[in-house]
Amino acid sequence: MAVRFKILGSSSAGNCAFLQTENCRVLIDAGFSGRRIGEMLEACGESVENLDAVFVTHEHSDHVAGLRGLARYGKLKVFANSFTAEAAQSGLKSRLDWNIFETGSRFVFRDLEIDAFGIPHDAHDPVGFIFSHGQDDLFAPRISIGWALDLGYIPDMVRQRLRQVDVLVTEANHDGEMLRRDTKRPWSVKQRISGRHGHLSNEAARDLIENTAEARWRDVFLAHLSRDCNTVECVNKTFSRSLAGDFSHRLSVVSPDNGDGAPWLDLR
Repeated sequence: MAVRFKILGSSSAGNCAFLQTENCRVLIDAGFSGRRIGEMLEACGESVENLDAVFVTHEHSDHVAGLRGLARYGKLKVFANSFTAEAAQSGLKSRLDWNIFETGSRFVFRDLEIDAFGIPHDAHDPVGFIFSHGQDDLFAPRISIGWALDLGYIPDMVRQRLRQVDVLVTEANHDGEMLRRDTKRPWSVKQRISGRHGHLSNEAARDLIENTAEARWRDVFLAHLSRDCNTVECVNKTFSRSLAGDFSHRLSVVSPDNGDGAPWLDLR
């Protein structure tokens, strides 16, 4: 069976993706309400009741808002490191079925291998994930998906991990000039967003995509766009060289206003 993957939605207001293998159905982050996640899954022929696990990158609300609604599904396992689990659980009435991993570790859930690596962001212990499936042989080719949102810059360790995945989801959070002109955010918030533990600008994301040597990417998704400080048009303009260049991967921008997230990927 192919690995199926879909970004259900991604912006500063919420982030969530669905990943299916032969033996499991999981969410990557749960940044929308439980009801909204249920609606997103139903719209693409899936169901909350059939989920097996949620993998959480960090405790900010645009990544964990749905845990409260999902808590009533008792069989649902929630994977996070200890600092994230403690911070996320503190706002919940019901105790979740936490499955704790160590940042920097690799572990297995059913037929998925997960690499959880640290990233620079202003949360307790934020991580990115690489999900791998298959044995890298003729009958079960190895497929890997990298999920690295919410990071202020790209450490070399992160770049080296991400260049090895087939599908990369990363952020192009803000346009630098739009952030500077923004009147909704105080100076301190702008400094946080543009700092080394904030979010990637369009230009920083372009550096990752254009200057990562020997990347094996098939598909690259630019996500987590700010509704106030970025647009799909700004991202496309910044990446005009990449879009026109001789790259082996497909480059897609996930609109912050698109309730359907991004198209399905069937990976073999």
